[in-house]
Amino acid sequence: MSTMQFQFNTDSSVMGTHEVAQRIEAQVRQRLERFEERLTRVEVHVTDVNGRKHGGDDKHCTIEARPRGGRPIGVTGKAADVDAAARIAASTMAERLERVFGKADRHRHDPSPDKQI
Repeated sequence: MSTMQFQFNTDSSVMGTHEVAQRIEAQVRQRLERFEERLTRVEVHVTDVNGRKHGGDDKHCTIEARPRGGRPIGVTGKAADVDAAARIAASTMAERLERVFGKADRHRHDPSPDKQI
């Protein structure tokens, strides 16, 4: 059972419907599921930079993950639609967490050799 909290936020210019929130939450959770036990909270913020003026990559999805006992990690994905922006951000977050937790695991498991004098 996971204790990771998930929070979805959107600005007024993005269709923040329940369906969109559920779709993006499922997408982000699926991409980050292998890290769930190591995270206390994931916040997703979706914004439309240009509002009514359409433009390329004007939807931004920022994800902030909070590792247990660590500092928050934030990434942003930009695309023409919110689902693509969320996919990009979730993939970037997974890569970042892999590096952060990978380093921590290597340091935890590899005892430093005894110093020779």
